Amino acid sequence: MQSPESRMHKVEKIFKRFDVNGDRCLNREEMAALVIAVNPRVKFSDEQIRAILDEVFKTYADFIEGEKGLSFDGLLRTYDDGAGDVDRDFDALGLDLEDSEEEEISGREGELEAGGNGEGGQLTGTFRNAGAAVSIADERAEIGAARRRQNLGAWATSPGNGIKYEETWRLIEDLDILLRRAEAKIQERKKAREEKKKGVRSIAMEMSGELRDDVTRRGSEELGAEYPSFLKSLVELRQKADASRTTEEAFDAHMAMGRTLTDHRFYEDALFSFQRGTELKPTDVRAHFQLGITFYSLGRFSEARAAYELSLEAAQSSSSHWSTLLPQIHVNLGIAKEGEGMLLSACEHYREAAILNPGNYRALKLLGSALFGVGEYLAAEKALLEAIFLKPDYADAHCDLGSVLHAFGNDERAIAEFQRAIDLKPDHMDALYNLGGLMRDAGRYERAAELYSKVLSIKPLHWQAQLNRGVALLGVGDVEEARKAFKEAFKMTNRVELYDAIIHLKHMQKRPKGLSTVMRKSQENPSRDSGSIGKGGTITAIIPPSAFRRTNAKTTPRQWISSALDFRAFQQQTKLNRCNVMVLTTEILAGQLPLASGESNVGKLMRKADLEKILQRMLPFLGAEVFQASVKAINEKILNVLDRTTTGRVDIGMFLAIIAPLCAGTPDKRKRAVFDILVWRASKGMGAEIPRADAKIYIKLLRLIYMPFQGTSELWEVHDDDEQAHISYSEFLEMFDDPDWAFGLMITIVKLEKVDRIRHSGQICSACSYTIVGPRFKEVRANFSLCSICYSEGKVPADVKQNVYRFTEYLTEADAVKDKLKICGSRGSEDLRS
Repeated sequence: MQSPESRMHKVEKIFKRFDVNGDRCLNREEMAALVIAVNPRVKFSDEQIRAILDEVFKTYADFIEGEKGLSFDGLLRTYDDGAGDVDRDFDALGLDLEDSEEEEISGREGELEAGGNGEGGQLTGTFRNAGAAVSIADERAEIGAARRRQNLGAWATSPGNGIKYEETWRLIEDLDILLRRAEAKIQERKKAREEKKKGVRSIAMEMSGELRDDVTRRGSEELGAEYPSFLKSLVELRQKADASRTTEEAFDAHMAMGRTLTDHRFYEDALFSFQRGTELKPTDVRAHFQLGITFYSLGRFSEARAAYELSLEAAQSSSSHWSTLLPQIHVNLGIAKEGEGMLLSACEHYREAAILNPGNYRALKLLGSALFGVGEYLAAEKALLEAIFLKPDYADAHCDLGSVLHAFGNDERAIAEFQRAIDLKPDHMDALYNLGGLMRDAGRYERAAELYSKVLSIKPLHWQAQLNRGVALLGVGDVEEARKAFKEAFKMTNRVELYDAIIHLKHMQKRPKGLSTVMRKSQENPSRDSGSIGKGGTITAIIPPSAFRRTNAKTTPRQWISSALDFRAFQQQTKLNRCNVMVLTTEILAGQLPLASGESNVGKLMRKADLEKILQRMLPFLGAEVFQASVKAINEKILNVLDRTTTGRVDIGMFLAIIAPLCAGTPDKRKRAVFDILVWRASKGMGAEIPRADAKIYIKLLRLIYMPFQGTSELWEVHDDDEQAHISYSEFLEMFDDPDWAFGLMITIVKLEKVDRIRHSGQICSACSYTIVGPRFKEVRANFSLCSICYSEGKVPADVKQNVYRFTEYLTEADAVKDKLKICGSRGSEDLRS
């Protein structure tokens, strides 16, 4: 076996080889030469080298001596941490040791095996090669105690929370050796896989995060056939921990094992240790806290949240000993809830952490980010500014502040914040991408293309960056490269909106005017834009509503289409159209709605964070990010209206009634659900009538939220005589369906739900030049067609001038063919009569 001195000698020789200037440090140029030399078969790009060096110099910042670079101890630490294989690098460089130590058998070349207990009761798991075997006990004897303990994290010697017992130290030293041997085997397997993958997936893709299994977690998959032997040795160590003399010693041993396994990213194996810790001391804060960290590292967010909640409960119920840990528990609990998509709930914990520790800039940054995520921009700006005040070089906070400022429309300050984030962290992908968007919108296409290219160098499969790079290239007139970028983006995501954009590009050939708008819609949520220039550069005219006429009653009025499109876009944004409306009545009948404390049944106020839980039950099929976007849209459009006094509580009955029209189900079922919810809101049971005042308030809110441009009417003002009056379901329907003063929009909404994905055989809108999807509106005299958006905005081609425009609506192309046949038939009859 290779001795520690031999290993250090090898590292020293490698260090001397590349310390060209002899300053006992490796600067960026010298480190780059080392990386290239020890990977002779890999062709690194300049971007890849920069990314590798940035990561090394960031991770080992404690070993960086200013401009001189990485010290010898820093290089040694990189090898100790498994970032490289000293033996492989030594051989690749063709170096030789001056003594005979190269003849010793390297533990990395052997096969992992677990034996029984050797002399002195020490574990004798071994690596074997050519009949030679060295036990962990022997290896532990060769390494000094101080050196062994340096291998562990700072937690091990932390006063009060570190390792307390000498027996635990000996056990952890054995475990550390076992883990380092396992890591050596993992590196061997990784190298073998990389050899197989050459020509299939590039190094750049691996660096982008597409092949992260080897660096994020370790265990059975990485060790393969070696894992059973590793696990056998690990079980023996666990048994030794359980055999400790006292519960306190066993707890200390299992917690230390879990921390050590976590440090080496063996998260699955660490779970057992922390779970055993919670069994030994169920009320101990640390065991639940570390269990939460481990669950989160494995992506098991709901289990992480549950563990943190137990940790918080234990900390709050115990003495002040854990008061210093409370802010961190709240922060981690908030992060776990974010992992589940629960931003409103996360905000409460970040806010509590900031209250407990006003100097916790990370809690303030997370609070600002979460508030931005739910559309609370003013509060988000305040929290982020406080975080930056406490830590001016916090790149993530500057980036998030830029996003908030952009939401306010203050793009000049937003650009400055994004640039500041990039100055602090040149590879800050979010800042690069967001700044690229602002440059694109400002018409600075060359700069935008450069920023998007940097994003792609960090993450080659970032389809949004590829898409927007195409827009920017089109802006600088490079049509061919733009087309290639669009095609690459389409390959990555297969979104039909990108296909339409490519077809449109072929149709227009050039002029990116407005193209970035439609691209943005393909990534975000559709919304209407206005102006006199169509999305493809077509010159259009805006016609007043009085000049838009219908050929028959089946053609939807222009103003109804406008409101229905907004409503439909909100449906798709929130995903509530995928939730059956009957789920709402199930919620209220279950009788488990957590109302705000001290509230009576009348009004039924609920905290926003609790309402978020209801939404999660209604939309269990959504991933965390999509659910967060849904809650943000609901908060901005509905909750902020219901919470006019900014108390953080809303009328749950009114909320459920307002979202009922958004849900899936026939119009009759949706209306019935609204009525039943209003009955529940006004009483304890499901009665047959509701107060007329409640119905009027509901309709006013419905119009205010979904039809803000059409306003409300004095017809629905609440008067004193309404307080005692009640109405039946049939009377409520009559009020609800009033086309002028209530929500007669439902007919148009249902129509759009059925046809807004219908494509009309390649028919192009004469105003915006995009493929028509959804209803097609044909002008009967001038024979041109409009998409529903241009029809709702009153846009027509500027070269078609008429006093009155008459439109027929076609839901499908089959309807258009039938109509054409009818016209031809009527003309034929006229010819016969003549």
